[in-house]
Amino acid sequence: MKLAVLGTGSRGNAVALTAGDTTLLIDAGFGRAALRARAERVGVDVDQLTAVLVTHEHTDHASGAVAITSEVGCPLYATAGTLRALASSLDGTDARTFEPDGTAIGRIHVHAARTRHDAAEPVAVRLTDAGSGFRLGIAYDLGSATPRLLRLLTGVHCLMLEANHDEGMLRSGPYPASVRQRIAGTRGHLSNWQAARTAADLCHDELETVVLMHISQRCNRPEIAREAVGAALQARGYRGQLFVAEQDTALRVPVRTRQLALELFE
Repeated sequence: MKLAVLGTGSRGNAVALTAGDTTLLIDAGFGRAALRARAERVGVDVDQLTAVLVTHEHTDHASGAVAITSEVGCPLYATAGTLRALASSLDGTDARTFEPDGTAIGRIHVHAARTRHDAAEPVAVRLTDAGSGFRLGIAYDLGSATPRLLRLLTGVHCLMLEANHDEGMLRSGPYPASVRQRIAGTRGHLSNWQAARTAADLCHDELETVVLMHISQRCNRPEIAREAVGAALQARGYRGQLFVAEQDTALRVPVRTRQLALELFE
């Protein structure tokens, strides 16, 4: 299995997961040419995509989704609400919704749970490789960590979790008050403190890797996010690895669980 973070932040998000002959792109928040260039750098063959999953319609997650699915000829999966929000651009796209009890896409089984964010019908996802049993959770653009979200992500081996902003930096940052209120609100983004608490709540013996996502370039710094979440995980006895994914730098991290190995390629 291979997992590649093509980029994460306010200017674009995309994650590629390959298991056997199944390759999924989770979000496509870059233009088609940029997606191809980023994918090529991490060894992902875009032309072999099995499907694209879009967590919500905001441009930093969906701007390249229709173009790349149309070019490759693969389906686009999202919630019904997200597809309605994207409807004006979906002409000719093989658009599909998630099944309530999970959606099988090749070797990967996808479960989704609604999140709190100011989008039409945003979701977090849990991706399970039927071959190895590996479970990956991806949760960003979260206003708060709801009980439904925690249930979805319980038991994952690798957790990709938003740590968007430092609360002090947000308060003193360059954004107008209305934007600061949106970011810090219950339909905005998780702070480092909220991410730390959520990661601690999801800590268990088989959690081997935590990757912090969607770091604000104006109201956060990677080392601050790492320190906050790392302290909370350490207090829970976490013995795995903690990494911070960034907007323009691909991430390479060896991840091991008791039964499988996962690689994130740079």
